Amino acid sequence: MIRSIVLLAFLFGGCESYLDKSPQATITDTDVFGSFISFQGFVEEMYDCVIDIHKVLGGNQFYNFSASDELLSTVPIIWDDGNYWNQTTFLYAASPNLAYQANLTRMRVWPFAWYGIRKANLGLSKLDLLTDVTEEEKNAIKGQLLFFRGFLHFELMRYYGGLAYVDQVLSSSEELTLPRLSYKETAAKVSADLEAAAALLPLKWDDAAVGKATLGNNGQRITKIHAMSMLGKNLLYAASPMMNESSTGSNTYDVELSKKAADVFTEVIRICNESGTYKLQSWATWTDNFWVWSPSNRDRPGGTEVIMNPTVIIPSYVRFTTNRTSNPVQYGAGNSRVEVPTHNFIKNYGMANGLPIDDPASGYNPNDPWTGRDPRFYIDIVYDGVRLVDNATAAAAKSNEFAQLANNGFHRNGTPASAGVAGSVTGYFYKKWTPKGNNPWDNRWGNFQSYHPLMRLADVYLMYAEAALNGYGTPLSKSPAATLTAVDAVNMIRNRAQLPNLTAKYTASKDAFMKQIIRERAVEFAFEGHRFFDLRRWNISGNPEYLQKTAIDFDRGANGKPINLSERTVVTRVFEKRHNWLPFQLKDVKLYEGFPQNPGW
Repeated sequence: MIRSIVLLAFLFGGCESYLDKSPQATITDTDVFGSFISFQGFVEEMYDCVIDIHKVLGGNQFYNFSASDELLSTVPIIWDDGNYWNQTTFLYAASPNLAYQANLTRMRVWPFAWYGIRKANLGLSKLDLLTDVTEEEKNAIKGQLLFFRGFLHFELMRYYGGLAYVDQVLSSSEELTLPRLSYKETAAKVSADLEAAAALLPLKWDDAAVGKATLGNNGQRITKIHAMSMLGKNLLYAASPMMNESSTGSNTYDVELSKKAADVFTEVIRICNESGTYKLQSWATWTDNFWVWSPSNRDRPGGTEVIMNPTVIIPSYVRFTTNRTSNPVQYGAGNSRVEVPTHNFIKNYGMANGLPIDDPASGYNPNDPWTGRDPRFYIDIVYDGVRLVDNATAAAAKSNEFAQLANNGFHRNGTPASAGVAGSVTGYFYKKWTPKGNNPWDNRWGNFQSYHPLMRLADVYLMYAEAALNGYGTPLSKSPAATLTAVDAVNMIRNRAQLPNLTAKYTASKDAFMKQIIRERAVEFAFEGHRFFDLRRWNISGNPEYLQKTAIDFDRGANGKPINLSERTVVTRVFEKRHNWLPFQLKDVKLYEGFPQNPGW
C-alpha cells in the first residue's frame, strides 16, 4: 500500500524521536502539521479513500456492478430491477470500517468520501502551522488536499447529483445548514479545487525535490496531470445532457462547459506529448493497462497510459475465480456466480475493417459472428472454441481446454453445476482482467496483478473528442490550442487498436459522429466501470436499445462453427427518470431540512 511505503521512507530517520516520547506525552497540532514529513503522513490516509469498486465487490460479496447493459450473471445483478435503495454492497455500510485492513470488501464510497473530505478540510485549516518547509513542499501538501476534496465530491456527485459542498471543518456541536447545490453549482466548486490543485502539484514527483525521499515509490502520487484530467472530466460531466437538464432543464450539452473541458484536455495532451509523462500504450502491450505477470505480486499494471489507478495494493487480491483448482474460465468473478458479457453489448465490437456490424459494407456474417471482428474483441471476450488451458493433460484440464459455450456446452449455464463450475448465462465470458494461464494446470495463477484503471490517457482523448464536438460544433472542430480535431482524437484510439480511420459517412454530421463516440467508448472501456455513468450522463440509459440484456443461443456444428443461432432476452432492465440519480438513505435526508431527497425517491 502506498501509505506504508511512503511512511517508512519519510519516517525512518525520525522514528527515534517519536519513540523517545513517554506514553503520556501529548502530540500537538504542531507535531502533526508542523513538518513536511508528518503532514505528508496525515495526507497519505486520503489515498486510501479512493475506492476501487471492482475490488470492493470481490471476495465473498458475490455481487456484480454493472447496472447498465454490459453484463449478466448467474445471480441477479443489483439495480437491474430498479431497486436503487440497495446500496450497502459498495456505497453505504451500516458500520463502515475506516481502518486499513488487507481486505478491500470493507470499503464503501459514501463513508470513505466524506471521511477523506473532512481530512482534506482539516489539513487545509492547519496549513499555517507548516512553516519549516520549502515552498515546493507546502504546495505539494496543499495541492493534494485540494485534489482529494474535489475528487471525492465528484465521486459522490456521479451517483447522487448536486450536493452540499463541504469546504470547511464542520463541528459536531453546530447545526447543519449547508444548502444542497445544483449539479452545475457543485461541479463549479469541484473545478475550482482541481484547478488550484493542478497549479500546485508537481508534474513528476521523482523529478521534484519533494519526491526525492521516496524516489522510485512515487508512481501513485497525485500530480498535475491527475488534477487536470479530473478537472476536464468534471467539466464534461457537468456539460453532459443529464447533468445539464438537472441544472437548467435543457436535455442538451452545455456548450461553454464543453469548450472548457476540451481546452483542459488539450492542455493535458500537450503536456503529456511534450514531457512524455504519459503516452498511449502500444497495441502489443495494451493489456499492461489492466494486468501484469508479477512474480513478486507487487508489480502493478498501468504501463505508460494509466494516469490513475486505485492506490491500495493487496498482493494476489485480484478478480478471478475463487475456486481456481477446478475452474479456469470465470474471468472476473467468484466460483459459484459469474458475471459475463451480454450479447447485446458484444454488438458494439465492430469489424476488423473498422465498420460497425450493422453497416451493409462491414462483411459481418450473423451465422459466423465471431470471425473478422475488432481486435479488441479477441483480447476482451471468450467465445465458443477459445483455448483456455495450454497444459491440458489432466482429465479436469482436458474438459476445460477449450471454451464450450454452445447451448449444451460444459461451460454454459446449468450444465457445469455438478462439476463445481458456474457457467455463462449468455454464451460468453470475458478475459480483460484475467489472462490465460490463470489456472492450476498452467500454474500461473499466483503470479499476476489486475487492477481497474480510474483514468487512462485513452479516456482523455475520447473525452476531448466528445467535448470538442459538443463545444466547438462539428466532428472536424478542435479546441483553439489543439492540434487534433475531434475526429483525429477518436482515430488515434482506433488506430492503436489496429483499426482504420472512421469513414466519411460517420464523420459527416454531429449526430453520426456522436454515435461512434458512444460505440468507441463502449469497446475501449468495456468492463472498466464507465458504462453505467456514460449512459446516464448522456440521458440515454432508459432508451429501449439499452434495456434488453440478451444471450446468444446456438448449437455447435460438425465443423465447429455455430448453427441455429438466436438472440434471447434474459433480463429487461428497469430504468425510469428517477434512476438518473441514486436515492439518499433515509437517515441522511432527515439530518436537516436543507438536504432533500432526489426526485422520485
